[in-house]
This record gives sequence, C-alpha cells and structure tokens, in this order.
Amino acid sequence: MTTLTEATGKAAARETPARRRPRVDRLPYLLLLPCLAVIAVLLLWPLGQVVGMSFYKLNSVRQLRGDREWPWVGLANYTQILGDPFFRTVLRNTVLFAAANVLLTMLLGTLVGLLLNRLGRKMATFVASCVMLAWATPALTGTIVWKWIFDDTSGLVTWLFNKLPDGLSSALFGRSDWTGYGWFNSPLLFFAILTLVVVWHSFPFIAVSVLAGLKSVPSELHEAARVDGASPWRVFWSVTFPLLRPVFGILVVLSTIWDFKVFTQQFVLAGGTQDRPTFMLSIYSYAEAFSPPPKYGLGAAIAVILTLILLVVTGFYVRMVLRQEES
Repeated sequence: MTTLTEATGKAAARETPARRRPRVDRLPYLLLLPCLAVIAVLLLWPLGQVVGMSFYKLNSVRQLRGDREWPWVGLANYTQILGDPFFRTVLRNTVLFAAANVLLTMLLGTLVGLLLNRLGRKMATFVASCVMLAWATPALTGTIVWKWIFDDTSGLVTWLFNKLPDGLSSALFGRSDWTGYGWFNSPLLFFAILTLVVVWHSFPFIAVSVLAGLKSVPSELHEAARVDGASPWRVFWSVTFPLLRPVFGILVVLSTIWDFKVFTQQFVLAGGTQDRPTFMLSIYSYAEAFSPPPKYGLGAAIAVILTLILLVVTGFYVRMVLRQEES
C-alpha cells in the first residue's frame, strides 16, 4: 500500500511541471492582426512598389499603367544619383536645414514648455490653446499665409520695411524702397524664411510634449535643488533634463524625420520646382519623378535613399534607448 502511494506521488510530481507550463495566449496577436494588415497595405506595399520602381527605367505614364515594358536597369539609377554632384548639394542642404530646424524647434519648444509649466492653470490653458493653433493649422494653409506675409508688393514684411525712415533703412540695408523686393530669390534668405515657417508649425508639439513630461517630475526634487542654492539653469540641467532624457530623445528623432521630409512648405514658398539651388531630398525626388521629361525610376531611387537615411536615424535612437535600459 505504501509503495503504491509513493509511486503515485512521484508520478504526480513528474507531471506537475508539465501541467503548470504557462499557456501561450494568442488573443493579443489576433488583436494585432488588423493593425498589421493596415500597415502592410498602406505602408509596406507602397514602399515595396517604390523600391521595385527604383530598379527600372520608367519615363512615361504608359509604362506605369503596364502598357509598355519596364526596362530593367538594376542599380543604374542609384549609381547615377550618387555620382551626380548636384545630389551632394541637395544632401548638404537637407542635412544643414534639418539640423538647424531641429535645434531651433527643440530650443523654442522647450522654453515654451517651461513657461507653460510656470503659469497658472487658466493662463497655461489659454496660452497652450493659442500655441496649438499653429500646430493644428494645415501646412498648406499656414504656408500660404506666410507667403503672403513676405509678398513683394502687399506683404506685411514689405509694408513694415517701407515704414522705416529712408535714412535708417538705407544705412542698415542699402535701400529705402522695398516694394518689389524678392524675399525668396536669395537661397540664404529663402532657407531663413522656410526655417521660420517650419519652426512656427513644429514647436507647439514639442512644447506640449515637454510640458507633459514636466508634470511627471516630482516637485520635491526641484524644491530640494532650490534649497541647496541651485540656479534655474542648474535645476533644469541636473534634475529636469536627466529625467526627461527619453522624452527629448524621441522628440529629436521625430523632429529629424519631419524636417528631412519637408515638402509642402518648400513647394509653396518656391512656387514649384524651378528653384534648384534650394532643393532638398523630398522635393528633389518629386522634381525628378514628375517634371518633364518624367523619370520615375530616378525619383523612386531618391525616395529610397531618403528612407534609408531616416531608418539609420531611427535605428541609432533605438540602439541608444536599449543601451540606456541595459545600464
């Protein structure tokens, strides 16, 4: 009897781990399937089409419709783009423009976020609502307004400069009559106005995101730092910034992606694709693909290069986040 009981107990002990093995719950994966299907249809399939087009010579709409054969050229489109000196100019414009805009957007957005955190609830709500109007305004609508502001005949900036005393205007700028002055003719001035438009449209999102992060920082840490005699700058750099580093990291990555892909603002301010010295990668891809004679393969190759650059930026950020979590 004892022997039979012990054998039964041992058999039950051997079966217990198998019975307690956790069961894989497939419900979360099933719930993700619709989202993954939408991403595949709206993102992966068009991206695959663009990558495929970059290996062909496509110079007519009839080829895209399938009425004509697609001549296979392999990496010839990439070789032609990467070997073109103008591509290096465009890449330089894109990198410098993105770097300047990310820096200015993060700086202004952080300052506005800190200001909102110091205001009272009613005043902060009012200011945040006004600031968010810029971010909520469509890029096309906002850019049209800014183009009118810098119009060479009836624009607000032209009117203000014409109101300056002639002597002061001539001494500072070398001219007294600003009517007919082309604010968008100089590449440097064009990029300055474009930067103003992009920063104006982008900084509210940074400000609200920084404000949300500041609300999560315990006020006791700030109070302890002030009691120790720390200045406002030291409080921010030694207490606030380390706690909000992940927030700033993702905001920098998002701003970099957005600024690399600026198209609408540049297209509207430049009035199309005629101003080649101010080209950046996004409008360069559009111009090569759709300006007559169309070169859809070259445009697709430029778009793929831009996508790879943004993937490298995103991968660098993900790697940095993983390193921080491991440490």
